[in-house]
Amino acid sequence: MSEAKQARLAVLYVDDEEMARKYFARAAGGDYEVLVADGADEALAVLRADPARVAVLVTDFRMPGRDGGQLLRQVAQQYPQIVRILVTAYADKDVLLETVNSGEVFRILEKPLSVADLREVLASAAERHRERTLRQHRLMAIDETLAFLAHELNTPLAAIANFAHGIRGRVAGEYSAQRQAEIGQAASAMYDNAQYCLAVLSSFLQSVRNSAGSRPARPDAGTEVSAGTLVTSLLDSYPFAGDQRSWVQVEMHGDFPVQTLPNCVALVLSSVMSNALRALGSVGTPALRFVVVAQPRPEIRICDNGPGIPPEVMERLLVDPVTTHASAGGSGLGMIFCNRVMQSFGGGIRIESASGAGTTVTLDFPSFKSRKHRSDR
Repeated sequence: MSEAKQARLAVLYVDDEEMARKYFARAAGGDYEVLVADGADEALAVLRADPARVAVLVTDFRMPGRDGGQLLRQVAQQYPQIVRILVTAYADKDVLLETVNSGEVFRILEKPLSVADLREVLASAAERHRERTLRQHRLMAIDETLAFLAHELNTPLAAIANFAHGIRGRVAGEYSAQRQAEIGQAASAMYDNAQYCLAVLSSFLQSVRNSAGSRPARPDAGTEVSAGTLVTSLLDSYPFAGDQRSWVQVEMHGDFPVQTLPNCVALVLSSVMSNALRALGSVGTPALRFVVVAQPRPEIRICDNGPGIPPEVMERLLVDPVTTHASAGGSGLGMIFCNRVMQSFGGGIRIESASGAGTTVTLDFPSFKSRKHRSDR
């Protein structure tokens, strides 16, 4: 009996009305550990005291002081692992839509609460939390493995790069001009390849870490992962800073199955979005759109209204290691890596950009004409 109680998920219910708190505790107390708070400040105090304890937050919208929307925004930023549910008795559609579009809420419940509806929504929220926890554990294992590989490979690769750099500098005066050129080219190739391997390791490790908590892009037997699912999973879990999530919108023009390397496609999406968010940091009214298109050919477009990519960088972006953010540690190899991932299963990447006019990165996918495209779900 004690083990069953320990295994129950904790739900925090926030409402300024005492009767509403008692009603919720009676309705949900049989299946969950119910914690209550009379407002945003008390709720945040509960979370600060034990951040890992609460799995689901359910909050009323209209409360004195900070309302439920403000509480949801703060919890979304500080405790993204908590599944968030909004309760309201008001038909304030604009506020509700803003809350949903900004990614701050999992479900909306209408007052007066129906016990059946409440239990159904809490069951869905509990399942979402279990999925997130399981993914987090798996990703931690992946992260530890990658960190170990990176540690083991970084030192010899760095040594190769430094050795190649030294060879290139010492050949002058010791050999004929032709021999100098040959040795110099070989040393340069060694150096470039070592740097590329280092950059791929860094990029892949960072992408996995940025994707922590995302819905697994691993299909079970008989299940397809769709492009829309990958985008939704990314936005559901990406560690946005500040109000970045509100910059992002999604357009669905049909949907299509990602039948090859969905995990790698998820990493590519994460990497491209990270670049776009970085570019939008200095824009007055930032906007980022994901556009999923099924016909006439399957593709995902990531469009931003950032400063654009200079022409001299654009022409080399998918060929040479160029970057517009070297001061922030950029190696210029991220897009080359992403393009190689897409090309590995018959797809590719196209980039359209102009200085001051934004950038559109299009991920092209191979068409599987024998399979029916599914409509947006």
